[in-house]
Amino acid sequence: MIAKLIDTLLTARGIGKDERGHFLEPDYGRDTHDPFLLADMGHAVDRILAALEKGERIAIYADFDCDGIPAAVVLHDTFQKIGYSNFEVYIPHRHNEGYGFHTQAIDTLASRGVSLIITVDVGTVAFDGVAHARSLGLDVIVTDHHELAETLPDSIVINPKRAGYPFPHLCGAAVAFKLAQALLIRGRERDIATFTNVPGWEKWLLDMVVIATVADMVPLVGENRALARFGFTVLRKSPRPGLLALCRKLRLNQSAITEDDIGFSIAPRINAASRMDKPELAFRLLSTRDSGEAEALAGELERLNSQRKGTVASLVKEAKHLAAERFPSSSVTVLGNPEWKPALLGLAANSLMEDRGGVVCLWGRDGNGVLKGSCRSDGSINLVELFRAAQVDATLEEAGGHAMAGGFSVSFEQVHHLPEIFEKAAEDLRKEIVQTPPHDAEIDPTHVSDRLVEALATMRPFGVGNPKPVFRLSSLTIESVRIFGKEQTHTELFFRTGSKTLRGFDFFRTPDGFSEVPRVGNRIDALATIERDMFRNSIALRLVDIVRSAV
Repeated sequence: MIAKLIDTLLTARGIGKDERGHFLEPDYGRDTHDPFLLADMGHAVDRILAALEKGERIAIYADFDCDGIPAAVVLHDTFQKIGYSNFEVYIPHRHNEGYGFHTQAIDTLASRGVSLIITVDVGTVAFDGVAHARSLGLDVIVTDHHELAETLPDSIVINPKRAGYPFPHLCGAAVAFKLAQALLIRGRERDIATFTNVPGWEKWLLDMVVIATVADMVPLVGENRALARFGFTVLRKSPRPGLLALCRKLRLNQSAITEDDIGFSIAPRINAASRMDKPELAFRLLSTRDSGEAEALAGELERLNSQRKGTVASLVKEAKHLAAERFPSSSVTVLGNPEWKPALLGLAANSLMEDRGGVVCLWGRDGNGVLKGSCRSDGSINLVELFRAAQVDATLEEAGGHAMAGGFSVSFEQVHHLPEIFEKAAEDLRKEIVQTPPHDAEIDPTHVSDRLVEALATMRPFGVGNPKPVFRLSSLTIESVRIFGKEQTHTELFFRTGSKTLRGFDFFRTPDGFSEVPRVGNRIDALATIERDMFRNSIALRLVDIVRSAV
């Protein structure tokens, strides 16, 4: 039964019989690609080796999120491992500088004697920044994974979306890892002593790659699946003091860490650093070799994350009140306040969207006085199409993103017209939400077992491109309903089926948030994922929904 179920799940994910060996048991050597297949990689490595030979000062210029910061750690650790110390890491301030390769930062780096800048997770469309660096006599190596423009900046550009590389979906940290890998290969080929002393060491960098791969929500297929699978092996035994301290602080079992632990616990803390104006804290935590410093930094990140949650909760409460007043029935909600911090608006917009549905756009003012906003969509309207229909050139100064998450900047003259502009643009774009199948398969509740959980684990890691399977378990009788948590926002249920009792739970959802409100004695069907509860060492149902029993 279990083998047939796994076969059904793989078929539904478009994984043919010939691919299943690669998928279920990826091989590092077979399923990852030669880094020199990336366009410009040879030129990048030669330029770095020349800089090392001459003792040039190098800057690693990283984005401030949970892809860019691990990517910076990858290159930082590589330079340290080969004994090169004339380098620095620059992470722009999210609120005061924002995303991008900024000319003022380049001026600062140039004044400190930098002659080579290596960007990570940024730079593919940084035409002005690269041109400015070149005008100052600085060379730039761009490592990035974002979408290409029609042309490239006047620099070395390493991006898996360029022609010639077999897998275009690497995250920024994976691209940085490829650069580190290629640099070490070339250094060993040239018999440079500091390189030949560390054969195979680069695999220890995969802990950073898997954190970024999961956090940045790139598709967990192909090469990403291999990098993530072996990244988890490294992560579960990583000696990094910062990771050890963070796991202790969050009460995570490092030896059994999962993609959920990254997505719900580790990544939010790393992102909290930049959202709360201290991006360097996350970098220092992941790169430090000092256990005492790691403990202090983990504590500070936890404090920042708690502060971030409180600030976002307050912002969401205010936005919900305003939305109820101004947009009681609209499917497009646009709200703003110059006092709102743009770094927090994506989180707030997502929370409001989950409550209201439709499209939610929130705007605030950054440290440079620029009005910036974040939008979230429930899928009924594609945000890229919305921005295009809103005539970006006439209305928005900048806009971009994905179908369900995007951002923009807007002038003071146009900002108050956004509700009407977005609503009008949405009229022509509305479509029925594409309903995904509510579950992957139906299973008999009595078949929930350790053996089933172990079989499902062969499909991990789960994420974009390989979602966690959702099962329908029929005809369960509710034995108890409990609301728990400090703010009473989580639900725990116990079900009975025959002689078997199952525990189900969901976070941040109260009983009235399910399609069928659970009541003791009722017979229902549960839609849920099946997983091991590491705290209780038992099997649990992670509830997706509760619906009326079909039996």
